[in-house]
Amino acid sequence: MAVRATVSRFPIDPGAQEGSGLPWGLTVTPFAAKDERVVLDLLALWNSQWPLLKAIARYSRPQSCPEMMSSFIDLELPEEGQEEEAMQARPVYVAAIDLSSSEEFLELTKSALLAALEALGPGSLFGLATFSHKLGLYDVQGPIPVVKNVLIPPDTEGTLPIELEDVMPLLQFLAPVETYKDRIASALETLRPTSSWERTTAAGQGMDGVLMGGRGFGVAMEALFNYLGSEYGSTFALARIFAFLSGPPDYGAGQLDTRRYGEQYASKGEDADRALLPEQTPFYKDLAAVAVQAGVCVDIFAVTNEYTDLASLKFLCIESGGSLLLYSNTDDSTLPQDMYRMLSRPYAFGCILRLRTSTEFKPGNSYGHFFPDPQYENVQHIICCDSYATYAYDFEFANNVGFSRHASEVPTLQIAFQYTVVVPPEELSHSELGSATRPKHSLKRRLRIRTLQYGTAQNINELYDTVVPEVVLSLLVHKVILASLEQGVREGRMLLHDWLVILTAQYNDAYKIVQYKNGSSITTQIDEAFSQCPQLQSLPRLVFALLRNPLLRFHEEGVHPDYRIYLQCLFSALEPSSLHRAVYPVLVSYSTPDIQAYPRHSLNRAALFTSGSPIFFLDAFTTLIVFYSSTADPALPFPPPQDCLLRASINKLKQERCITPKLIFIRGGQDDATVFENYLIEEQDVDGSGLTSVMGFVSFLEDITHSVLEYMK
Repeated sequence: MAVRATVSRFPIDPGAQEGSGLPWGLTVTPFAAKDERVVLDLLALWNSQWPLLKAIARYSRPQSCPEMMSSFIDLELPEEGQEEEAMQARPVYVAAIDLSSSEEFLELTKSALLAALEALGPGSLFGLATFSHKLGLYDVQGPIPVVKNVLIPPDTEGTLPIELEDVMPLLQFLAPVETYKDRIASALETLRPTSSWERTTAAGQGMDGVLMGGRGFGVAMEALFNYLGSEYGSTFALARIFAFLSGPPDYGAGQLDTRRYGEQYASKGEDADRALLPEQTPFYKDLAAVAVQAGVCVDIFAVTNEYTDLASLKFLCIESGGSLLLYSNTDDSTLPQDMYRMLSRPYAFGCILRLRTSTEFKPGNSYGHFFPDPQYENVQHIICCDSYATYAYDFEFANNVGFSRHASEVPTLQIAFQYTVVVPPEELSHSELGSATRPKHSLKRRLRIRTLQYGTAQNINELYDTVVPEVVLSLLVHKVILASLEQGVREGRMLLHDWLVILTAQYNDAYKIVQYKNGSSITTQIDEAFSQCPQLQSLPRLVFALLRNPLLRFHEEGVHPDYRIYLQCLFSALEPSSLHRAVYPVLVSYSTPDIQAYPRHSLNRAALFTSGSPIFFLDAFTTLIVFYSSTADPALPFPPPQDCLLRASINKLKQERCITPKLIFIRGGQDDATVFENYLIEEQDVDGSGLTSVMGFVSFLEDITHSVLEYMK
C-alpha cells in the first residue's frame, strides 16, 4: 500500500492551511506491493492480540495502534463455506464484441483475446458474446462452436424478450480456459461483421428519417450483467466484461445521439467544451449500478476515430473499477499488449476501502474509480483493483482549533483495505491443500491496514519546505477535472490559473518579499519562480504543462471530446509519479546509447541546443520517443541496439507501465520530428495559439506576476 501526502508535515490549524494556498490531502494505491512486510494469520493472532485486532476491525482510534506505524500488514480473515469457495475461486471473463464493425477491428480484437487467453490463469472461465442488432452467445464446449442469437428490440425503452439463462445456461456459456482454449480460439475465427444490409433491415428508419445503425450495446450490457449477476456469490466471486466497441451505441435502449458533436455549438454560441463533457443520458450511470450489484467489472476498449460519446459510457468503467482505453485506429494499436498486461498483473476484487482520521481533521472529497457506499461516509467499494489503481482524498479541519502543539498528540490516519484474492495452489500451505487429488485455486479474504502519523509544521515556511509537488499535481488534476465536468473546460483552466496566482502571492507574503505600507503592497518585485523554496519551484512548470495538456485545451484547438474523456479516466487513476510524466514529460540526454549525459532537461529547444548531446529520450508516459539530433555523429547506431543502456531503460519503463507506451524513433533532419517537437511545450503559447514571438513559459510567468500584483493590491 503506497500512501503519499501533499505535505509531509500537516498545517497546524485552519489559518495555516488557508494561508499556505496548498491543497491538503493524499493519494493511496491500496494494492501496491510497496513496503509489504508480512502476511499474518488472523486466527492465530485472535486470542493473543484481541484488543489490538478489535481496534483494527472496528477502525476505532487509529492512533492507539503503535505496533503498526512502520508499514502496512495483511490480515487473513476467517474463512467460511469451504465447498462453496472452490467454485467461487474460478474468476469469470466475458468478451462482448461489436459486430457492427470492420474486418480490421475484428482482427485486432481477435489478437487481443488470444493474448488474453494466454494471460488467464488456470481455473478461469471464459464466455464469448457478440452484439449488433442482436446479442449472440457462444457455446464452445461442444465439438464445434455454436452461437445462439437473440434479436435486440430497436426502441429506446426495449429489453430482451427472453432471459439469457433460457437461451443458454450460464455454465454452458462459461467454458474452463485450460480445457477449451483451442475451441475458444476457433470460435473467434468465425467472427464476421454484420453486413450493412442486415443492420439497416433490422434497424429500419431512425429519428427524422435518418437510417440508424445496429450497435445495441446498452441492451447487450444490461442483459449480460443480469445473466452473470444471477450467479454472483455462488458460481463466481469476480466477473469481468471486456467490451470491444468500434463506434457509438446507436440501436435499442442506451442508444446515443452523436449529432450533438459538430459545428452546431459555434452557430448557437454554445460552449462545446462544456456541452460535450456531461453525459447525455443517465442510462449508463444507472447501468453501472446494476454492474456493481452483479459483481461485474467492465473494461471498455474503444477502437474508433468517430465520436462515440465516452462521456456517457465512462460510468460503466469508473464505478465498476474497470478501465476505459481509446485507440484511434487499428494499424498501430497496442490493444493486444494492453490486454495481456492487464490480465498478467495481480489484482484484488470485492474490495472495500475506508479512511479514518484522528478527531482534529476529516476527509473532504474522495476521488477515483470506485462506487461510494450508499450508507457510510468515506467508504468506497471497488469491484476490481490492480496494483496501479490510485485514489485520492483531500482533508479539512473538523473545527477551528486545529492540531495540538504537544508532541504526544500528532495527526494520525488509518487506511483499511479489505479485499479478496485468488491464491494458486503453490501459495497454499499443506494443510490448506488437503487431500484433494488435484490442487485447486482458493479464495482468500484479507484486511490490509496502514496507520500513519504526521508531524505538524510550526510555520508556513516549514509547511512549504515539506511539499511533495507530484502529489500536489494529483490533487489539482482531480479538482480541475471535477470543475471541468461541472462548469466547463474554461472554468477548469481559470481555477488552475487562479490557484497558482494565490499560491505565489501567499509565498511572497510568507517570505517577506512583498513590503507593505498602510496596508497596501509597495513593491513591484515578485518572486514568481519560488527561488527561496526549492520544493515549490517545479509547480509553475507543472501548472503551465497542465494548461497545455489536451485535458484542458479547447475544443477549437482540435481536442476530440472522447480523447479528453479518455485522459480524464486515465489521469484520475494514475499514481503521482506516472501522472507527473503524463503532464510534464521527462527529457533525458545521452552522449552515446550507453552513456547518459544529463538526467533531466526543460522541455524547450534551447535545452537541446545548449546540451550538445546527440541523443534525447523523452518519456511522456503513453509515448516514448528516442530522438537523434540532426548533428549527431552518423557512426552512432540508429535505432539504439538492444544491448545498450538506453534500451535497458526503455524496457524497464515499459515493464513498469500500466498500459503499453508507444515507442517512436526519430532521426532529426531525415524523419518528421513534429511529434517530438510538440512535447517541447515551454516555447508554446499557453492558450494554444502555437509558437509565439516571446517564449511561452516566460510570458506565462509574466502573466502570473501581473495577476499576483493585481491580487495583492
